[in-house]
Amino acid sequence: MKLTYPLILLFLMMLSCRKEAVITDYRLYSGGKNGTIFDESENAFGHAMSSMSNDKELLFFVGNSFFNQNWVSAPASAKARDGIGPLLNAKSCSACHFKDGRGAPILSIDDNATGFLIRLSTGNNPDGSPIDDPIYGGQFNDKSINGVKDEGVIHVNFEYTSGEFEDGTPYTLRKPIYSLIKLNYGALSPNIMMSPRIGQQMIGLGLLEAINSADILLNVDENDANGDGISGKANYVWDIESGDMQLGLFGWKAGQPSLKQQVAAAFQGDLGIKSYLFPNENHTDNQPECLNLEDGGEVEIEKDDLEKTVLYASSLAVPARRNVADEDVIQGELLFSELQCIACHTNTFETGNSHVFSYLNKQLIHPYSDMLLHDMGTELSDNRPIFLAEGKEWRTQPLWGIGLIQTVNGHTYLLHDGRARNIEEAILWHGGEAETTKNRYKALPKTQRAQVLKFINSL
Repeated sequence: MKLTYPLILLFLMMLSCRKEAVITDYRLYSGGKNGTIFDESENAFGHAMSSMSNDKELLFFVGNSFFNQNWVSAPASAKARDGIGPLLNAKSCSACHFKDGRGAPILSIDDNATGFLIRLSTGNNPDGSPIDDPIYGGQFNDKSINGVKDEGVIHVNFEYTSGEFEDGTPYTLRKPIYSLIKLNYGALSPNIMMSPRIGQQMIGLGLLEAINSADILLNVDENDANGDGISGKANYVWDIESGDMQLGLFGWKAGQPSLKQQVAAAFQGDLGIKSYLFPNENHTDNQPECLNLEDGGEVEIEKDDLEKTVLYASSLAVPARRNVADEDVIQGELLFSELQCIACHTNTFETGNSHVFSYLNKQLIHPYSDMLLHDMGTELSDNRPIFLAEGKEWRTQPLWGIGLIQTVNGHTYLLHDGRARNIEEAILWHGGEAETTKNRYKALPKTQRAQVLKFINSL
């Protein structure tokens, strides 16, 4: 079930005698009654959801340990935590998602930023899945274990463009141009396609998975039949466990069908940790230094331990909204709707009743995402398709928690490659289906632009 913004306003007016209670639920409980936490500190993204049973709480903390602790290379005495690499981007999940938050982009050649990586492909298979580079695979690993060369160095240059709002206020945008240099295993394919990616905050992922697929698909309008300029599109991707194509939910292009597959893919691609879902090492046969090394066994994270980590990732609560009674925030929310930001950043869903973790079910949540793909224009295109997602199509990023990224992670870098240095720059990079909305924002007077930003920062 999806509630649109106008319907919520109507509901509030009809129940004016209970106005305070309804407004409190809508404005504060971003993750529903079970999935909202009231914390504005640097630990705001790291809390378990309420209503978990004692046994699930115990598993949550065990999963947390697998998420946070560094893995080591094999052989090691800690058999449950060995087998990392030989190629990797990080030694732990939390290195990319510090305090369960957001990664940061590389800003210079000497930068040791974490939570940043580059996907690689040379084309697509008949089912739409990416074809890996024959030497470097599907992900560039700029780190490695002792005795093994990493794959190379990620280099960045920046291209700056200037513009101005209709009231004459100037702005500057910064576009990163990434390249891979000092390659240690030979040349990249001449057909290489690269896509830089920033690790996203971990909050509310289980709630997003708990939304009924039918409710997400209600917003699909691939041919823009209603003529509003917005044509939400579903991605269908390969699900390893079902052996079939399923609705894509996770990742910047909705390239994973489940949180379990997303977590397992990150273990393999980022850390070089094998699981029953991804039982192969993340190097190729064309990287001889990586061959015939001792590993952590047939799988390097057991199925039970992988599922504990998935439970942890599924159960991180969403921080409550802040400053909801502030008049500028209230006006900013109205402008957010009038500008039609709400057409993609859908504010409200009700989760279904069939998720394996019962505390995720029947929650009225406010993620500000329709979970669909949208054409964001050529400027944001990575020119790298994944299944049905074209190069310029991206899944709508949930906005909940966005105002606390600075507090938790000490930065405000946004969009898939971190090019936006703040929320306003993220808006100004919008193109494609969002071009009209962006231009409406640019036409607002400065006071109203500030109100929109204040509202988004309250989420």
